[in-house]
Amino acid sequence: MNASERDAALQQASVPTLLMCLAQITGDDTWLKEPFLPKRDISIFAEPTGGLSPQAQQAVREAIARVLDELHSGQRTLPPLPDEAQLVEMMSVCLGERVPSEYAPLAMEEMGYRDRRVEWHTPPAADRLKDFKALVIGAGFTGLCAAYRLKEMGFAFEVVEKNAEVGGTWWENTYPESGVDTPNHFYSYSYAPNTTWTSNYSKRDEMLAYQRKVTQDQGLREHIEFETEVVQMRWLDDAQQWEVQTRRSDGSTRTRRAAVVISCVGALNRPKLTAIKGIDSFKGPWWHSARWRHDVSLQGKRVAVIGTGASAMQFMRTVAGQAEHVTIFQRSPQWARPPQDYHGTVSPESRWLLENVPYYYAWYRFGLMWRFGDGLLPTVRFDPNWPHPERAMNYRNDSQRRQLTDYLMSQIGDRPDLVEKCLPDYPPYGKRILIDNGWYQALKRPNVSLVTEAVDRVEGNEIVDASGARHEVDVILLATGFEPGKLLESMHVTGREGRQLSQQWANDDPRAHLGITVPGFPNLFVMTGPNTGLAHGGSLMLIAEVQVRYVTTLMRDMLEQGLAEVEVKQPVHDAYNARVDAEHAQLVWSHGGMRNWYRNAQGRVFAVMPWRMVDYWTMTRTPDLSEFETRGAAQPA
Repeated sequence: MNASERDAALQQASVPTLLMCLAQITGDDTWLKEPFLPKRDISIFAEPTGGLSPQAQQAVREAIARVLDELHSGQRTLPPLPDEAQLVEMMSVCLGERVPSEYAPLAMEEMGYRDRRVEWHTPPAADRLKDFKALVIGAGFTGLCAAYRLKEMGFAFEVVEKNAEVGGTWWENTYPESGVDTPNHFYSYSYAPNTTWTSNYSKRDEMLAYQRKVTQDQGLREHIEFETEVVQMRWLDDAQQWEVQTRRSDGSTRTRRAAVVISCVGALNRPKLTAIKGIDSFKGPWWHSARWRHDVSLQGKRVAVIGTGASAMQFMRTVAGQAEHVTIFQRSPQWARPPQDYHGTVSPESRWLLENVPYYYAWYRFGLMWRFGDGLLPTVRFDPNWPHPERAMNYRNDSQRRQLTDYLMSQIGDRPDLVEKCLPDYPPYGKRILIDNGWYQALKRPNVSLVTEAVDRVEGNEIVDASGARHEVDVILLATGFEPGKLLESMHVTGREGRQLSQQWANDDPRAHLGITVPGFPNLFVMTGPNTGLAHGGSLMLIAEVQVRYVTTLMRDMLEQGLAEVEVKQPVHDAYNARVDAEHAQLVWSHGGMRNWYRNAQGRVFAVMPWRMVDYWTMTRTPDLSEFETRGAAQPA
């Protein structure tokens, strides 16, 4: 161990994180008492000193240096992991606030202290496993998670992926500055930690590299058939299987069967091509942000950007820096939070800590999980006694409004014309909160215009807005989002007794029990399905992992109990969705002051989750077979 390298890294370390490592390695609760108690900090990336005095900080650094030396020399070994009660105490000290005990088992998994793997009670015979084949649709983050767990348990399975490579949304979205807005030490699998991230919020290429590495390390590539899309699926009652027709990129088709289908296509994979009259006759190039054309230079072009959501906020500063002029057509303004550590890099010293200090990665990840998790949800709940429901849900939400407004004014306060156009009149978090990636500064550029009139039509090389004003453009970029309400609409799905999933989910109103199972569609599991999106914080990885655990637990129970089919009961499904609707009625995403992609034309919120992450973790922890119609294997005549 290089002492100078170690000491340099410890100087940059998060002291509360070091404290937890010390307490865990030594078992000495001195490190959980004054003068070593960190102050509460709600920032996503907390102040590294923890509010401790310089003397206390130095004592922590010196102590962990001694411990690392002892571990390196063999004088000390790592103790058993803490139990849940010990972990709750440590988490509470680390954060400077009381952590409810219900979070302990969830945190144990997220920190890598407990595996989410599903164990067999009685492993089935090899031929039974071989016959019980699963088909996974999609090789993005969720599909790769499903494949890993299926392989781990010994299930026969195959993965079909419509693209030429793994990655899902991170393969498809190549627009400039495409990246995560969740800290990537949390936006990664609990079972595949990555200590080498170069950024706090990684860009597309680094996310894709991580997915490729996981695929390689876990031996998943051999199970994936690329450039293969599911066209239709039909449930066969007699065979108690799904018949699935797939089509390759060369047009050839194949029919295959599977006992179980796990759909991992995601909710944000169908670009929303807004119906703009005349756009097909536009003389210049136009495309959706998710289908970025790198063969077309924007240098010196007059560019129209239609939409001001997450992708536009990420690519705008690059586009504005290239184009002669950019005209942005805004349907409604967005709340955006300060970038803080958004552009921050992970220093070599920080990477050293993550790789060399036992448990540092686990505690660092826990801090992000907590600060980026459930804490926001109470702030977006309707308070009937709050006197200003038009601008905020409660006093805490109003405080968020003031903070976000102050930031907006710090960026464009010298441009009253922009303030009038950019300051939202709806409560914060009513739409997804975005991170300012130079958006406000781009709006102030002399070559950028912000239009708040709707687009009416395209005529020749002009966009005509609702006021009749004409805007000459050379290129049109659609930043219009996706079609989450048309989940699985790219394939024709026929369930029991001829039920059509497209009809059951018509009018942008998909529904599923726990967002996973649908009555009339046995052995079909929809990952990241209806009402499982995260609008209040959290990580898609967590949702994917707990859903895959739920499904693989059901599959285990089916084999161990001799079941060929599980189909969620209609009353169970309906009761769950009634609970979802009742909960959403109290939350900001149902607020009438704005439109968002979370809800359909009827006003129902269908896309995002109303629960805390710990609630959903609990709901999906142990499937209850009494909630399903179950059928054993058909006996031969």
